Amino acid sequence: MKVLLVGGGGREHALAWKLAQSPRLTRLYAAPGNPGIAAHADCVPVRDTDLDELVALARRERVELAVIGPEVPLSLGLRDRLSDAGVPVFGPSQSAARLESSKAFAKDLMALYGIPTARFRVFQDADAAKRFCRELGAPLVIKADGLAAGKGAMVCATLPEADAAIRLCLDEDAFGAAGRTVVVEEFMTGEEASFFVITDGASALPLPAAQDHKAIFDDDRGPNTGGMGAYTPAPVMDEAMTGRVMEEIVTPTLAAMAKEGAPYAGVLFVGLMIGPDGPRVVEFNCRFGDPECQAILPRLDEDILPVFEAVASGRGLPASLRWRREASVCVVLASPGYPGTPRAGLPIEGVEAAAALPGVNVFHAGTALRDGALLTAGGRVLGVQTLGGDIRAAIERAYDAVGRIRFEGMQFRHDIGRRALARS
Repeated sequence: MKVLLVGGGGREHALAWKLAQSPRLTRLYAAPGNPGIAAHADCVPVRDTDLDELVALARRERVELAVIGPEVPLSLGLRDRLSDAGVPVFGPSQSAARLESSKAFAKDLMALYGIPTARFRVFQDADAAKRFCRELGAPLVIKADGLAAGKGAMVCATLPEADAAIRLCLDEDAFGAAGRTVVVEEFMTGEEASFFVITDGASALPLPAAQDHKAIFDDDRGPNTGGMGAYTPAPVMDEAMTGRVMEEIVTPTLAAMAKEGAPYAGVLFVGLMIGPDGPRVVEFNCRFGDPECQAILPRLDEDILPVFEAVASGRGLPASLRWRREASVCVVLASPGYPGTPRAGLPIEGVEAAAALPGVNVFHAGTALRDGALLTAGGRVLGVQTLGGDIRAAIERAYDAVGRIRFEGMQFRHDIGRRALARS
């Protein structure tokens, strides 16, 4: 089977690595790919937002399945365009992808169908938003409605901080069109978890839950990033809690989307807050999380290609998936300046030495090759992933591998998996 993988980040490298293991794969194309993905696929220099060129590529190469990694092409309707061209696609339609591309849509849907989430209201007027902040009281959360590369959610400890966040979105236009509508919501307490299901729109297969680390510095200090590391399994998501999330959140959400005329097929990410009253939705994403994907996929103990094909063709999901028992950890290495303006073009050393260690994968996220040298080319540069008999062993192996890699100003957190360690 010929497969087109759309995207060029760490999530897509993990997907390419897993797809390349399938005996059913005859050829894998990646657009645009990256130097790590090039070990598994033919990388084609087409941007993941260039819908016309992606459709032309799929037609020219007679692609039999397209797997769309990032959220932006999904929000632009790439699945719809490819489907119209006769290409089966793993990934939701543009209307279904609104669960991520519009936080206001997602929150209104949850309110309408009784899906548990934080108390909220949606605003385009700054003064009205500030008044609601005073009704809620601090701490609270201000979210840009649209896609903001994982940086549009601002936790505000005080009302002046909330006012500043509202000004940033509605007065200063810091997030462009994505921030011209804001969601103001109460601050939820508890423990966060990343929960994924693969769904054909009717049934859903849960994946092992993970926990992400958003803040740039240890102990969850500093500004939020796209994710500085992840681990799985997440102890907070035991069998009972997984059952509750499926019953109280996933099943009602899929039913709601179908009723709204936007049936959801693909992978659905549910960002959860597990509190005293049970699980509530922090956010939905319409794709695999990054870096959660890099931590989860190495635990999958079977071919993923037939699963993606089943969703794309509407043939129905298998009853279950096989998973390895080991724990998995992924530590992200970031460029200096991230999450602000990252420095690009810095030489990277030690990737081969790290990847040569037993059970280690080094997934490329923001890298480039120039004259045979591997260079930084983004905020999050690499994801170092390992498996271990337990979470402690996986953490030790991951940081051993991290210690082999060097580039100027390299940033990484030293406490990935700390919640799981504390529980153990």
